Parts: sequence; structure tokens; C-alpha cells
Amino acid sequence: MAEASKGAAPAAPVEPVLAPGRRSRITPEREAELYEAVLELLREVGYDALTMDAVAARTRSSKATLYRQWGGKAELVAKAVRHNKPGGFGLEEIDTGSLKGDLHALTMRSDDCEMEQNSALMRGLAMAIHGNPDLLRAFRDHLIEPEMAQFRDVLQRAIGRGEVRADNPAIEFVMHMMIGGFAARTMIDEKPPTQAFLISYIDAVVLPALGATAG
Repeated sequence: MAEASKGAAPAAPVEPVLAPGRRSRITPEREAELYEAVLELLREVGYDALTMDAVAARTRSSKATLYRQWGGKAELVAKAVRHNKPGGFGLEEIDTGSLKGDLHALTMRSDDCEMEQNSALMRGLAMAIHGNPDLLRAFRDHLIEPEMAQFRDVLQRAIGRGEVRADNPAIEFVMHMMIGGFAARTMIDEKPPTQAFLISYIDAVVLPALGATAG
């Protein structure tokens, strides 16, 4: 084999290529670090201006590794937002014995500072979702549908306890009510959502709509 010509630049390191469908392993600590960096960038520049190059630079990762692990920006952002939710979604670990207690306990998992940060983040992502079907699909797969399934489980327990009638039409709109209260706080009152506001909203709006006692 001919010897490489003198003075030639050394070949760039090549990352190992995995077989299709396989992903490299990332430790939970490293994964959390990557997600936090993604959220920081989202808050700084927004979804549209966020690039995989910027994520790679911020996290000292290779872009190839990011694409192998997450496929693209939409998937990475959706999973970062999901990871940021306290206790995952939280509902699967909550069973206080009453619907009111479950919804209050869920609300108390985020302090007021976290709610303010998340509210600003979600407002920006909501605008991006309208013009990005990939982001909408990723959010449906990793956030909306799993969270709706957990709310259904909480409501099913409430029905089993006799707190809510199974034929109550408001059951289908619990997620709409919860998200609506969170988002409308800033739009209408020009204030961030807080624990006190959301608990009073649950007691005054969500529980009465479900026919459950707030007492």
C-alpha cells in the first residue's frame, strides 16, 4: 500500500456508526445534562433559532451522536420538556385518596419560580408548534398523549370512589381546563401562574365541572 504523502493532514476521527435502529448508550446524568442545556438554549433563542450545532457546542457533544440518539430537533426538545416536568408527569405516583387531593398534590410539585419559567417556555413552544408538524407530533407522542392517559387513570380512580359520575361530559375536557388555566393566567391577568392561583382555579372550576366536592 502506498505511503501517505508527506505533509498531508491527518485524517479526521470518525465516529463509530451503529447499525440501523441502534443508539449509543448515554448515562442518565449525561442525558439530564443535555436536556438542561436544550432548555437553556430554548429560553435564550427560541425553538426556530435553536440548532443541533448549538446543542452540540453547548454540551460538547458531536452532532452525529445527537442525531443518532434523538433523530432530530423536535424529538430532542419534546423529551427535554418532558424530562423537566417534576417527577416526570407526577400523576402515576400520586394517590391521595381524593380527586381534589391528587390535583392539589400535582400542582404543589412545581414551585412558583418553576411555574413562571415553564410558562414562558411553553408560550414560545406553542407558537412554534403551529408551524412545525414534526414538533407537534413529538409533543403529542411524548407529552400530550402520555399525560392525558395519566389524567384518565386519576379520573378513573375518582369514578371508582364515587366522586365523579362516569357519564359526566366534562371528563373529556380536564386537560383542556388544566392547560387553559395555566396559560390564561398570563394572557388575562398579566401574571405568571402560581400554586395559589392554580389551586383556587382547580377548586372553583375543575372540580365543580366534574361534580366533585372541593371541600
